[in-house]
Amino acid sequence: MLVAAQILSGAGLAAGITVGALLAKDMLGSTSFSGLPAMLFTAGAAGSAVGIGRLSHVRGRRIGLAGGYFVGALGAIGVVLAAATSSVPLLLISLVVYGAGSAANLQARYAGADLAAPRRRARAVSIVLLATTVGAVAGPNLSSAMKSLAESWGIPGLAGPFVLAAAAYLVAAVVLWAALRPDPLLVAREHAAHRQLTGDASHTVAGEDEGSRPQVALGATVMVTAQMVMIAVMTMTPIYMAAHHHTLGATGVVIGFHIAAMYLPSPLSGWLVDRYGPRWVAASSAFVFLACGIVIAVSPSSSFVGVLIALMFLGFGWSLGLISGTAMVTAGAPAATRAKVQGNVDFLIALAGAMGGALSGIVVAFAGYPTLALGGGVLALALVPIVARGVRAASGLTTNV
Repeated sequence: MLVAAQILSGAGLAAGITVGALLAKDMLGSTSFSGLPAMLFTAGAAGSAVGIGRLSHVRGRRIGLAGGYFVGALGAIGVVLAAATSSVPLLLISLVVYGAGSAANLQARYAGADLAAPRRRARAVSIVLLATTVGAVAGPNLSSAMKSLAESWGIPGLAGPFVLAAAAYLVAAVVLWAALRPDPLLVAREHAAHRQLTGDASHTVAGEDEGSRPQVALGATVMVTAQMVMIAVMTMTPIYMAAHHHTLGATGVVIGFHIAAMYLPSPLSGWLVDRYGPRWVAASSAFVFLACGIVIAVSPSSSFVGVLIALMFLGFGWSLGLISGTAMVTAGAPAATRAKVQGNVDFLIALAGAMGGALSGIVVAFAGYPTLALGGGVLALALVPIVARGVRAASGLTTNV
């Protein structure tokens, strides 16, 4: 049921991302504000991440995730109404509320890890992320059809994908509410309590039950960086393509392949993390982000293939960063408070995405899209020395033990 909900929510998330910047440009009248939707819904995702994490801590993943998707659906409906009535204040408020769906979609990966053995944890996370691929690819490629449907209803065509988002999020909420039983987080907590009572450590790793703050901090840093770079470049891609006369359908294909590259390689990313360790995989993500920037910089502005390849690099770099960071945070967070810690980490991730979205429009307006993409790759390279210090610290700890 978690897989089914991820397929649906992937469609809702991707559909809104495809046209959010274009809708804002039309309603606000400036490219400089095109990054505003990403900033607002990722800011909304930040607040929702904390709320979902705390609700999950008290009531379990089922209630937390279903609630997040329901609120996200309300936000999507608000965006449609804002476009139909040309109400900028309603648009801004609704985009914040819409972010709850994004928060739930992202936090669902933790549910996949709740009951997984430590040596297979990253692969368990990857299965949940992989399920998002089907909906994430379908959503942007339905943009043109949803645009036509919206126009037939007498509302702006760019609001059409948000109709799809509202329906997808609502169905995902119902599926999780009805069928995610038994709750994986509550079962995992019971298992952890039983291990503490019996002294059985056969299914744990060193330091897992008591928590490891440095490991949580390192994992959070990796995911924050990956999210900021990915959101910034992805947000401005539709604007860049529209400015160079690519069609909405072509933009949908690029965003669809980008999101597929975020989620489809998840099993490979998970295997790499379980096989070689999360720190090495986190460092490799930086070089993939840099490759994205280089491809954008050397490709002609009219090149559809260049943008497509670059956005696939961007997606794969995000996959490597997210899965490696998730593995570190999950292993380092104590079982008793894991959901709250994960919610707080996702709050930081969403804030980073909001910052990336807010700055992306300004950078493109003054320096251009290639500069934005290259700058993201350079920023990601800062992960390499940070992760290297983490590797040395972990090696020293292992030697002392």
